[in-house]
Amino acid sequence: MMARLIRWSIGNRFLVLLATLMIAAWGVYSVMRTPLDALPDLSDVQVIIRTTYPGQAPRIVENQVTYPLTTTMLSVPGAKTVRGYSFFGDSYVYVLFEDGTDLYWARSRVLEYLNQVQSRLPAAAKASLGPDATGVGWIYQYALIDRSGKQDAGQLRALQDWFLKYELKTVPNVAEVASIGGMVRQYQVVLDPDKLAAYAIPHTKVVEAIQKANQEAGGSVLELGEAEYMVRASGYLQSLEDFRSVPLMTSAAGVPVRLGDVARIQIGPEMRRGIGELDGEGEAVGGVIIMRSGKNALETIAAVKAKLQTLQTSLPKGVEIVPTYDRSGLIERAVDNLTFKLLEEFLVVAVVCFIFLFHLRSAFVAIISLPLGILAAFIVMHYQGVNANIMSLGGIAIAIGAMVDAAVVMIENAHKHLEHWAHDHPDQKLEGEARWRVIGDAAAEVGPALFFSLLIITLSFIPVFTLEAQEGRLFSPLAFTKTYAMAAAAGLSVTLIPVLMGYLIRGRIPDEKSNPLNRVLIALYRPMLEVVLRAPKLTLLAAGIVLVISLWPLQHIGGEFMPRLDEGDLLYMPSALPGLSAGKAGELLQQTDRLIKTVPEVASVYGKAGRAETATDPAPMEMFETTIQFKPRDQWRTGMTQDKLVEELDRIVKVPGLSNIWVPPIRNRIDMLATGIKSPVGVKVAGTDLITIDRLTGEIERALKDVPGVTSALAERLTGGRYIDVNIKRDAASRFGLNIADVQSVISTAVGGENIGETVEGLQRFPINVRYPREIRDSLEKLRSLPFVTERGQRLILADVAEIHITDGPPMLRSENARLSGWVYVDIRGRDLRSAVQDMQKAVTDKVKLPPGYSVSWSGQFEFLERATAKLKVVVPFTLLIIFVLLYLTFKRFDEAFLIMATLPFALVGGIWLLYILSYNLSVAGAVGFIALAGVSAEFGVIMLLYLKTAWDDKLKQGKTSTADLLEAIREGAVLRVRPKAMTVAVILAGLFPIMWGTGTGSEVMQRIAAPMVGGMITAPLLSMFVIPAVYFLIRRKREQSPKAIAHHNWA
Repeated sequence: MMARLIRWSIGNRFLVLLATLMIAAWGVYSVMRTPLDALPDLSDVQVIIRTTYPGQAPRIVENQVTYPLTTTMLSVPGAKTVRGYSFFGDSYVYVLFEDGTDLYWARSRVLEYLNQVQSRLPAAAKASLGPDATGVGWIYQYALIDRSGKQDAGQLRALQDWFLKYELKTVPNVAEVASIGGMVRQYQVVLDPDKLAAYAIPHTKVVEAIQKANQEAGGSVLELGEAEYMVRASGYLQSLEDFRSVPLMTSAAGVPVRLGDVARIQIGPEMRRGIGELDGEGEAVGGVIIMRSGKNALETIAAVKAKLQTLQTSLPKGVEIVPTYDRSGLIERAVDNLTFKLLEEFLVVAVVCFIFLFHLRSAFVAIISLPLGILAAFIVMHYQGVNANIMSLGGIAIAIGAMVDAAVVMIENAHKHLEHWAHDHPDQKLEGEARWRVIGDAAAEVGPALFFSLLIITLSFIPVFTLEAQEGRLFSPLAFTKTYAMAAAAGLSVTLIPVLMGYLIRGRIPDEKSNPLNRVLIALYRPMLEVVLRAPKLTLLAAGIVLVISLWPLQHIGGEFMPRLDEGDLLYMPSALPGLSAGKAGELLQQTDRLIKTVPEVASVYGKAGRAETATDPAPMEMFETTIQFKPRDQWRTGMTQDKLVEELDRIVKVPGLSNIWVPPIRNRIDMLATGIKSPVGVKVAGTDLITIDRLTGEIERALKDVPGVTSALAERLTGGRYIDVNIKRDAASRFGLNIADVQSVISTAVGGENIGETVEGLQRFPINVRYPREIRDSLEKLRSLPFVTERGQRLILADVAEIHITDGPPMLRSENARLSGWVYVDIRGRDLRSAVQDMQKAVTDKVKLPPGYSVSWSGQFEFLERATAKLKVVVPFTLLIIFVLLYLTFKRFDEAFLIMATLPFALVGGIWLLYILSYNLSVAGAVGFIALAGVSAEFGVIMLLYLKTAWDDKLKQGKTSTADLLEAIREGAVLRVRPKAMTVAVILAGLFPIMWGTGTGSEVMQRIAAPMVGGMITAPLLSMFVIPAVYFLIRRKREQSPKAIAHHNWA
């Protein structure tokens, strides 16, 4: 069938060329339209519910908000994990969905379930859905600096909240703009309890009076002189003076008592849960641009920068916007690096073709087919929505060598046929239809087998498609593009290449023997092959021994999920001990930032303690997140690398009470989203009682610290929060006619300070807060004697109705699938992930005894590694079966198909040794490399066997069937066809070398994929050149002894 297609293509040359031009144009259009990103978006489909419950302790938030929400969300269709976080005043519930769920469908389902549970939540708790984005959407961050010194932290924060934020939200694909740091301006009403008591005014009356004094109303319209006048009654509080004159009551003598008589009114900062700091120079207001899921990061960042440029002129004099994190640099570096690699490969492949063929026009056939295959891959990528990133471009990069293979073998075969024709018709010139016929015969001879062998390479990638979750999202773009590129190459090999050969293989075609390189190859190969054919069984034995020896390095190769990707930026994420005050957090932040800034390679440092105003950032105050931007590489000290920088930073930043963790920003956000763990490995202990969980995590932390390779193990403290408990005495309260709610309102307003409304000033809104003065609520004794007035006018102190004491409790609570959990973060250096985790699991099993009802699970990257390994164990054998079926379709014989399958393990030998020599760990990337290698080495075996078969069939046609004839045929098929075989190896290696020796963004992952292929391409050819002829000789020798077999063969 393929042979017919080849002849049809040659017959309809014009149509084939026209289709080629159309595909090229369509491909260029697709390339222009393909969005760029550094990595594929690896985050799970997730919906976040953020509920603010101001002033409430984590335990109350957990019981009243997070628990009802998590239990309800467990039954959302498609939800696989529900994670809850209860902080002081905030609850975050993350609902993670199964792969392939539509984000907006998921959001509508969550909203539906949220409506059901809303009635069970406290009135003050306000639940809302987070943005349609994830933590990976943090693509750009900036800080506001005031060079003039005229703006304070409150004014800068107002600029960010009420001007920049809304302007930037208008940029397409920006889901949210989150503010960090600075101070939110607040009108503070500080009540004097003695004066309230003197006038017998309860605090509830004050709150009511302020709320009534701060509103506007309309009085419909009046008609005056045939015109309508709209009536409005103004009444917003505009200034401190307005506040002071709010009337509270009138005394018996008719004298009004105003707010200013019983309270001090001032403007101050609102209590905050997030601090921003720039370069160790002091606090700085910042903003985070969060992009919608699955959008084009590069375009969005460019639009944001353009918008900021135009907004700069509207800012007050001296105020500047400084970028503190910008992902576009990474994206551009990664894509440029790979684009450059593609061009490099292109040139190298072209040079190899020319050297072997010694004919420039023939080399062009291969060179023209390459970009066409790549453009065809881009067309499918564009319509499938796969963006151009390290992975998808990497797929094309590893395919390049194999894509040219078919063209190379076909060109070589055409040369051979033209050479034979010239020998047979020495005085004639080959022209016109006769010439096309010769080209058609040459193509049809090897075309079908080549088409199938390219198909084998294409299908060998099926296991990669079956990977799921994070590893699936990471490698499927690579598998897609490699598959499309190879499929395009297979299609071109039976359509366009025969046509191009007819047009381009003209002029004086050099004899194979006149090429010095070919002469050298034949001279080297012939004597070796003779040795093999003399002792075929010994050859097989030697190959078997090599295979067995290779099991040794295989035992010593470690396993990891993914090599570390150098993103160019770094995150410093230490954890302080819980219960840290905002003032102390700011101080520590400035201290660490100043230390980091002392390293000469650092361009900027922006530190964040606590959380930004977004649902995508559930961080407690004691969690720091410092974004470090480095200067360009050419400004670094000589010999400095990213790893050395991390080591140096680790030495310099030594602050008591902080344990250091250094992670790449994108990788970290992805991990935090998928598993909630910010380090490569995490241990989760789930159970019912916090104190038991805390004890267990502490024991696990101690057990893990002694495991080799563990640089830090940190259990999150679940009982380090400090609490002041107010236990209301019901009997005592009832004697004064007070209910529980009345006493609680004193605590939440007088002690906690409640926001009771907001002022409206133009487009800005600022909160109003009522509270007792600090000096009468800053110790236990003072709290006990806190005076208040009841509704009846009685004067009491808090100790009359409640007992007050200090206790310990959780600083924050986490739950997974509605079970409380405690987490241990583990960081590993200088050791592979799999063996380290196995040692850790052993240590935990030996040293930690779990009570009934408690469970330990291992999470982080390890979770992905295990899942990927389990999946591949099932799918790889299935893929081998598919390859076997294709081989059978190619050769129509079981023994020959089996012969090639049997040689596959030998091809892997080189890959295993090279990984071992380079001391790479076997990651999912390495597995992908091995899968690619299996496809290529099968193709190799196919080409070798094809030549042996053709040579032997020619002998059978002449009726030569003796063993001597068989040896002669094997010599012809193997030795005389050493050129195409050497070319395919050279072309594939030429395509991989630029990746192997490359540096730059993304090269860490690409090298892990290329290494097995490079190693394997050194052993696979040796195999096919020696082992296949030996086995073929053994199979055929037995066969051809019987005359029946000969008769059968001739008939076949």
